[in-house]
Amino acid sequence: MRHLVSRWRLARPSSLPQPRFHCAPPPPPPPSNSKLFVGGLSWSVDEKSLKDAFSSFGDVTEVRIMYDKNTGRSRGFGFIHFASDDAAKCAKFAMDGKAFLGRPLRISFAIDKVRGGPVVVPRLPAVGESTN
Repeated sequence: MRHLVSRWRLARPSSLPQPRFHCAPPPPPPPSNSKLFVGGLSWSVDEKSLKDAFSSFGDVTEVRIMYDKNTGRSRGFGFIHFASDDAAKCAKFAMDGKAFLGRPLRISFAIDKVRGGPVVVPRLPAVGESTN
């Protein structure tokens, strides 16, 4: 490929601007999000107990646990909406990996489901990784 590019440059008149090759642009900063995905829930968890566990971090506006439509039993995950992004961030870092009713919770920021289009997941920098 390098050979072809250098040949192409030699064949072009010097008055034309040289082509530039760029890497992909850096990803946009992650969108603000006050909705958390909570996985690893026990089957005995209900909305009230989940809201009580997370309300100490901020105002919880909505709690939804996903249930199996055939059995009516919890599918083991749900979503928690906070009134502010800071409350959601605080709850995520405080509760991720902690045991709740005997099971460790897996918490991440929820991604809005887009129907009919591709889902683009923003890459968050790892702890200690530079954003430059």
